[in-house]
Amino acid sequence: MTEASRLALQGMRDLSMLEWYVIPLLAIVLYIYTNEMRKARISGNWDAILAGLTLLGMDFFNETWNGWVFTLTERSAFWTAPGKTALRTMVGWNIEIMFMFAIAGIIYYNTLSPDKKEKILGIPNRWFWAVGYAAFAVFVECILNLGGHLVWEYPFWNRSLGGVWLIFFFGYFHFYVAVILVIGMKKTRSKIIAVSIIYLIAILMNVIAFGFLGWYY
Repeated sequence: MTEASRLALQGMRDLSMLEWYVIPLLAIVLYIYTNEMRKARISGNWDAILAGLTLLGMDFFNETWNGWVFTLTERSAFWTAPGKTALRTMVGWNIEIMFMFAIAGIIYYNTLSPDKKEKILGIPNRWFWAVGYAAFAVFVECILNLGGHLVWEYPFWNRSLGGVWLIFFFGYFHFYVAVILVIGMKKTRSKIIAVSIIYLIAILMNVIAFGFLGWYY
C-alpha cells in the first residue's frame, strides 16, 4: 500500500474531523439548488437541477470504481486525496470535492445557450462547453497534483500527454456527456429515471463492497 493510500485511509468517514466551514458551504449549495427550484416551478424546466444531480452522480460512480481499484490492487486507487479535509468520504473523495461537484453541473447548464443549435467555433455549444469544462477540470487536477493534494500512483494516469488524455476522458468528459444526454431527453420522467439509474448503480456497488465483501475505501 502506498503512503498516500495509508494517509487517505486515516480518519475515513470520521465525523470528529468535521469543521465549521462545512456549514456555510452546505448553505451555499442549498441556496443554489433552491434558487434553481424556484425558477423551475415558474418555467417548468428542471434541467438545471437535473444537470447538477447528474454530474454529482457521475462523480459518485467514478469515486466508487476508484475505491474498487484501491481494494482490488491492495496498493492504490487511480487517484487519492490524502490531504487535510473536513470529512474524508472515500480514498479519493472528500466533502469539499462533493460540494464542488454538486454545483458543477448547474454551472455548466447555466453556461449553455438557450438555442441548442448555436455553435461556437463550429462546435455545438453544449459540446464546446463540455470539452472546455472538462479541460479546465484536468488543469485544476494537475495543479492539485503538483501541490500534493491529489496523488496519482500509476504511470498511465499522470501529467504525461497520454495520462492527461485518460484523465480528460475518464475523469471528466463523460460527466458532461451524461449531462448532455439527460437534459436532451424529451420527457422529465425519462430524465429522472436516467439520473436515478446513475445513483442506483453507484449505491449498489457500494452496498456490495461494504455490506457483502467487507471492503473499506
